[in-house]
Amino acid sequence: MNAVLIAVLVMLVLSLLRINVVLALVTGALIGGLVGGLGLETTINTFTDGLGGNAAVALSYALLGAFAVALSKTGLPDALVEGALKLVGSKGDTRKKALSKVLILMIILAVSIMSQNVIPVHIAFIPILIPPLLKVLNELKIDRRLTATVITFGLTAPYILLPVGFGGIFHDILKTNMSESGMNISLSDIPMAMLIPTSGMVVGLLVAIFFSYRKERTYIQEDIAGQQTESYTVKSLIVAIVAVVLSLASQLYLSEVVGVQGMIYGSLVGIIILYIGGAMKSNETDVVLASGMRMMAFIGFVMIAASGFASVLRETGHIESLVETSATWIGTNQLLAAFAMLLVGLLITMGIGSSFSTIPIIAAIFVPLCMELGFSPMATIAIVGTAAALGDAGSPASDSTLGPTSGLNADGQHNHIWDTCVPTFIHYNIPLIIFGCIAAMVL
Repeated sequence: MNAVLIAVLVMLVLSLLRINVVLALVTGALIGGLVGGLGLETTINTFTDGLGGNAAVALSYALLGAFAVALSKTGLPDALVEGALKLVGSKGDTRKKALSKVLILMIILAVSIMSQNVIPVHIAFIPILIPPLLKVLNELKIDRRLTATVITFGLTAPYILLPVGFGGIFHDILKTNMSESGMNISLSDIPMAMLIPTSGMVVGLLVAIFFSYRKERTYIQEDIAGQQTESYTVKSLIVAIVAVVLSLASQLYLSEVVGVQGMIYGSLVGIIILYIGGAMKSNETDVVLASGMRMMAFIGFVMIAASGFASVLRETGHIESLVETSATWIGTNQLLAAFAMLLVGLLITMGIGSSFSTIPIIAAIFVPLCMELGFSPMATIAIVGTAAALGDAGSPASDSTLGPTSGLNADGQHNHIWDTCVPTFIHYNIPLIIFGCIAAMVL
């Protein structure tokens, strides 16, 4: 039995049974390590040693949550809500209300897409933008599963298709590993090759919008911890805007110029500006910041546990054996080969939670196999790129699903597995497999 397959299935089944994702990851890692022959001691040590892999990410999200709650003390979120309600309206089941839903979802989609390329802050915008908008979403009775699907599309489709921001990193990793595996390609070929698979995600998004979640869903209007209604003044709004701008500028400078992860210190800059500007009083700083950290604690612990889970899977050596074994099963049928490679990519990414980390694992085997089976370079790009991207949407351990949940569950009415992971898995992974196979056969 393949340890990767067993571990991922255990993790997914436990998650679907509403067992906490952290516990599901810990249990899956233990069973996977034992099945992989590591033994109890090595499995536990490997898991523990691997926990630090995402510690920086977890701290980044904790400070980001603290910044988001501190920002709420300026009254900016309430000003945004009031402005949004005036802009979109919400009374009556009229054409205006329908247009209001379209407008608010388009705004969320646009911001999500820009977070990957125009202003590459990834999920950093979610705890700042989404919790305040929950009141508007509730007024419009928008199904949060739809909102999660929209955000996840914006977090994943751009880097798959567009060679800028995080997409530039993804495309560079894809080109480098394919070249090292014996197939030289041009960066300019990747967007064309990934156009058909990405079209599958567009189809999935349209299905979610017009069929799956078009009906209204009622939520209870509740105050969000740390984000109760705050009065605001022109000064407080100016301080808030300056804090957001300088926080964003710091993140971009550190990541683009210095070349380091800038989310931690970008959040710190924002918090300092709010403190200097008087948005937080010295006697309430600890309470405000702790409240924000609690809001993002879930995503942090999941990322840390996911790092340990991935370390155990890598230590077993069964990731490579899964790829190699699948290659021996394929035979000479190109359609079967494409489907099998995409399925293996889905299992690996669902387990380790990172499409960027999946490429080096699968390219070494899949590229020579594609060449042997007669796939064109464009078809090979589509297969390897899609196989890596599969599972980013839908994985309980992916920040592309954890991010939307962190914002939409700010009032405790959005389940990570059933309201984010399952909807995004159905609407994106299934179309990616179908359209990935089509791309493999026609390119």
